[in-house]
This record gives sequence, C-alpha cells and structure tokens, in this order.
Amino acid sequence: MHAKRKIRFTKMHGAGNDFIVLNGIHQDLSGISQQQWQSLAHRQFGIGADQILLVEKTDRPDADFKYRIFNADGGEVEQCGNGSRCFVRFVLDQGLSQKNPLRVEVAHTVLTLKAHDDGQVEVDMGAPIFEPNNIPFIPNGLASMQEFHETLYALPLEHPAMHGSFVGVVSMGNPHAVQVVGDIESAPVLLEGAEIERHPAFPKRVNAGYMQIINRNEIKLRVYERGAGETLACGTGACAAVVSGIRRGLLDSPVKVHTRGGDLQISWNGIVNDVVQNVIMIGPAVTVFEGETEI
Repeated sequence: MHAKRKIRFTKMHGAGNDFIVLNGIHQDLSGISQQQWQSLAHRQFGIGADQILLVEKTDRPDADFKYRIFNADGGEVEQCGNGSRCFVRFVLDQGLSQKNPLRVEVAHTVLTLKAHDDGQVEVDMGAPIFEPNNIPFIPNGLASMQEFHETLYALPLEHPAMHGSFVGVVSMGNPHAVQVVGDIESAPVLLEGAEIERHPAFPKRVNAGYMQIINRNEIKLRVYERGAGETLACGTGACAAVVSGIRRGLLDSPVKVHTRGGDLQISWNGIVNDVVQNVIMIGPAVTVFEGETEI
C-alpha cells in the first residue's frame, strides 16, 4: 500500500482551457501513475482540468525550465499552447525566475515565451510541420485534393450520419486535423471529433479542429482534443487552424481566433525562401486559485 502524500497545486486557465500546474522543482512529484494524473484531472472526484502541467528543471543549456503535459486521461502529450502561456505566468508569479522572455523545454523543442504588461503572454510556437511521417499521419489510400498550397484529405468515418470530412493535417508539436465548417455551433464536434481523434490514419491520435471563417483575419474555432474531449480553447489548435487557413488561401496573418473561452491572436508569415516560419501566439493566462491535495 502506497503512503498518501500532499502536493501543492495552482489552478490556471488560458482562454478557458484549464490546467493544474505543479511545481516539480520544490516538491517531489516522482512516481505518479497515469491513474493518479487522471484522478487529479477528474472534475467530480479531483481538482478538475483539461491538462496537468508539471514544471521541472532542465538539463538543456539553451532552456530555463522544462515542462511536461498530461491530458485529462492521464496520458502524456508533446505540446500545449495555452498551457505554455500559463507556464510562464506561473514561473514569474511563483518567483521561480525573473527572466522575461523565458525559454522552456517541451517534448521535442524549446519554446520562447514573453509576458506582456497587460497580462497577455506571447509564445513563439516554432514552425508548423507538414511532412506526414513527422506529424505522424499515414495518408495511404485516402482521397485527397489540392486547395492553393494545402493538400486536403478525406477521412472516411463510420458513423452513419457522416459522409467523411476533408481536413488539412499539420503538427504544432502535436497533430491536428482541421476542417472548415459553415456554422461552428452546429458542427458535429463531439460526435465526429471523437471518431477523428482515433482515426487509424493517425497512429498517435489527433486533435480535431472545426474552423468557421468570419473574414480573412478572423475565425471561430472549436477543437476536440486528444485525451480531453472538447475544450474551451486550444492554443496549438488555433495555430494549426490559422496555418491551414493561410495555406488554403482563405486567411491573412494576423488572425483573431474566437474560442468559446476567449480570444487568441495568431501570426504566421508562411514559407519564406523555402524556410517555414515560426507561428506566434498571443493570449491570456490567468491564475484561478492555489491549494493542496492528497494523492
């Protein structure tokens, strides 16, 4: 029988996408199981969150901190845009660093984050990834069509009410399948998103994004996230949607993204001299409360 231990936590949100943030530098958080992460994120029996962010020391000379991300289902994932903004606010508010901007190690890369005086946080999200093997995405056997610079793929879905959706596929450190819909409110996000998330073309599952274009610099967005279901906002999803929209010739940078939890601003300058440019995201990061719990 394992002994119970108390851990300190901070509850935060970025445009309604909510997080449990844990200081893994000043408390021992080793040995926590997937089931325990799941229990902490449970909205009825735990603290409740879309994701859990674990702040740790880094061994990389080009980074100030490391953070790891666990979804509500307890599984670890590579990237979280809204979480990265909350991370920098947490680090500054907790006095873990006075540096601004900060560089933080995530699963496959180092992000640069800058807190603005107005409470917004700017994140250099790095360059989007289009190569299917690196997303990862297996397009074998899928029908496809070209729209401007973007290749769209038809995902055959099993649900009888659906006839397949053409999606743009991009990674922002985590995989996204983005489709354009006429009306965001009536889009089958919950029903279809769950099926797209586990589509066999995505060996590591995928985040399903639904984008309604208002004008060339403004969209509405809903995202069904891997391991979390629909969230009030998804930072990497906003980046992926804007990148896909620009590649399809439908949007111009910068783009205001309206999510159910708040607004994000995404900028991307495309591909310049064969170099894929980095995506810049600006949005809020808010501390809700702090507390202590037992696991």
